[in-house]
Amino acid sequence: MVDDEPAARYALTRAFSGDHRVLEAASVTEAREKLRDFFPDVILLDYSMPDGDGLSLLKEVGGTEDAPAVIMLTAHGSERLAVEAMKAGAYDYLAKPYDLDELRLAVDRALERQELRREVHGLRERLAREGEFGAMIGASPAMRQLFETAERVARSDLPVLILGESGTGKDLLAREIHARSSRARKPFVALNCAALPETLVESELFGSEKGAFTGAVATRAGKFETAHGGTLFLDEIGDMDPATQAKILRASESGVIERLGGSRPISVDVRIISATNKELLGEVRAGRFREDLYYRLAGVTLFIPPLRERPGDISLLVDRFWTELRRKHGRTDPTLTPQAVAWVEHSPWPGNVRQLRNAIERLFVLSSGDRVTETDVSLAMGPDQGSAQPAELVNALAASTIREAREQFESEYIERKLREHGGNVTRTAAAIGLERQSLQEKMKKLGVLRPTE
Repeated sequence: MVDDEPAARYALTRAFSGDHRVLEAASVTEAREKLRDFFPDVILLDYSMPDGDGLSLLKEVGGTEDAPAVIMLTAHGSERLAVEAMKAGAYDYLAKPYDLDELRLAVDRALERQELRREVHGLRERLAREGEFGAMIGASPAMRQLFETAERVARSDLPVLILGESGTGKDLLAREIHARSSRARKPFVALNCAALPETLVESELFGSEKGAFTGAVATRAGKFETAHGGTLFLDEIGDMDPATQAKILRASESGVIERLGGSRPISVDVRIISATNKELLGEVRAGRFREDLYYRLAGVTLFIPPLRERPGDISLLVDRFWTELRRKHGRTDPTLTPQAVAWVEHSPWPGNVRQLRNAIERLFVLSSGDRVTETDVSLAMGPDQGSAQPAELVNALAASTIREAREQFESEYIERKLREHGGNVTRTAAAIGLERQSLQEKMKKLGVLRPTE
């Protein structure tokens, strides 16, 4: 409890010391000193202090995800201050003179919230270890390591640089880091630096004054201002021109911006998360990206591996997407056969998770039966996205024994060759190097029917 009145501290200590460990501070300075060695669950904080106001201390301690719950104690009639405190992150406020039972109730609620937050942190850490981070999933060692690191990074206020190919989920990772940070209740503002011409990037970032350029008919806030208190996500940062890079560096270092065409400095408080599909250090060495900005943005660097480096995650992603699509379309069918999943697993995905997601949705929409086979997959994917392997090889790889694999391959191979020769057994046998009778015996054994039957 932080209060400059000895009588108030004495009364509150007597009220709470039976069930809790209580530390007292008579000033903001003394509170800062004690907070270096002791991290409380709850702070009872008086607004008016001899060496400053409690609001400044509230802003200092509220900068982390696991920050203590602060209950502000304000003078009667100072509702404006109470509202300001709540905006700054206070858990609750009470006006003096307060009812002790009401204060006890507020403290109990605050402690329950702290315990719930700890449970949520523990659950998130466990899910990250098991391969889940918000909307992202991946059981491969690389993805689990990524999720565990991102979980720890989210609780800090460090700038984050996310590297990865297009379609790997850099935007999803950035949003989830924001959602798990102390800034979660503030805006998440995104800007794709590659989607705008160089002439517009600066006004988008810093805003513009009326008349700053042709078409600027009104004063407009930029992304930095809009994201004040929250997170600014700069996607494809590697495509930003050098002049804008310099201005971002100044803004991130000073916390001050100026609108285009303006001269008034504007203070902003943002956490920057940036992303690129380029090898940014290579861009630095080539002189296309500022070295000082790179080290400013790369407080922590996270790399999302491409899908081809973690093929074991594809079946997990397919299962997740399929479940989501059933829910979205209100359907309980169709089901995916193991052969269909094997086809998808052995297909090339240069567009990574985004391409896979789009292909699975197309497959779901085009499916008409109650089961999706490898043939359905090949038709839905189209000739440009078919399996990297022949269908018969994909299905054979999905078999549990070598005997099953051989039979699966022979069955589909013979079916394909029969179709190529219009169902004529004699021509098919000659084409694949078998006697007609031998081919007929194999067809009978494998249960293969001619296309005309």
